[in-house]
Amino acid sequence: MFALSLGDDGAELCPLQPWQAEEFLAHVDRGREFIGRFNGLPDAVTDPESSRAFLEAYARKEAADAGLIRAIRLDGTLVGAVILRRLDVPQGTAEAGCWLEPDAVGRGLVTRAARHLIDWAIRERGVHRVEWWVSAGNAPSIAVARRLGMRKEAVLRQSHLHRGERHDEEIWAVLAPEWTAGPAADAA
Repeated sequence: MFALSLGDDGAELCPLQPWQAEEFLAHVDRGREFIGRFNGLPDAVTDPESSRAFLEAYARKEAADAGLIRAIRLDGTLVGAVILRRLDVPQGTAEAGCWLEPDAVGRGLVTRAARHLIDWAIRERGVHRVEWWVSAGNAPSIAVARRLGMRKEAVLRQSHLHRGERHDEEIWAVLAPEWTAGPAADAA
């Protein structure tokens, strides 16, 4: 297995591939209610077939250089993921995202994992702008955006329908020159 250490607490950033669909479904099941508060993933991944289809979609995105998914593992157990939902290298833009099971929250896992993902997008793929779209009510995800050195650029009022309720969405972003010059770059 190819893995990148996220620190000395046993956390790693690893590939997440279609053949891991059963493990991925078990992970979503463990965090279904918690993850689903702001994220549509639990509504899309409900059985082995939809779990495999979700991971296959990201495998196709990665093959097309249009996105990717990476597992966050803690002591070998899949506890979350970071993604590039969109990756447009010719335009130099990307949108990052994440989720965690409730038992993995509060350890800095998403911040550490997203830092590696953003650094890769900017330094290796030449992305100029990385966005972080988040429900205005998702304080932990907003805190991650802040820790990553992102700036809030917009609030899209009632723009996202999730489980029958309209949510305001905030758009946070970091530009390549800010990333490479800022404190987030030193910790990457």
